[in-house]
Amino acid sequence: MVVLLSAEQIEWADIIFVMEKTHRNKLNRKFRSSLNGKRVVCLDIPDDYEFMDPDLVRMLESRISRFAANRTGFR
Repeated sequence: MVVLLSAEQIEWADIIFVMEKTHRNKLNRKFRSSLNGKRVVCLDIPDDYEFMDPDLVRMLESRISRFAANRTGFR
C-alpha cells in the first residue's frame, strides 16, 4: 500500500515517524523545506510487512508508545 504525503501534512505534524532510514532520506529529499523544526523519528523496522500485519502493528505500537506517552491524542 502506498500512502502519498503532502507538505501540508508535514506542516501539521509535530512528530513524523518513518520505518526505515531510506524512508527518512526520501522524506528529506522531497520535503526538506517543510521539515524545518520537525522531529523525524526512524523506528528501524524493515518495510517487509503486509498492511496491518499483526507483528508489524505490535512493533509500531511498542516503538511509538515511548514517544507518545506524554502527548495527547495518542492512546
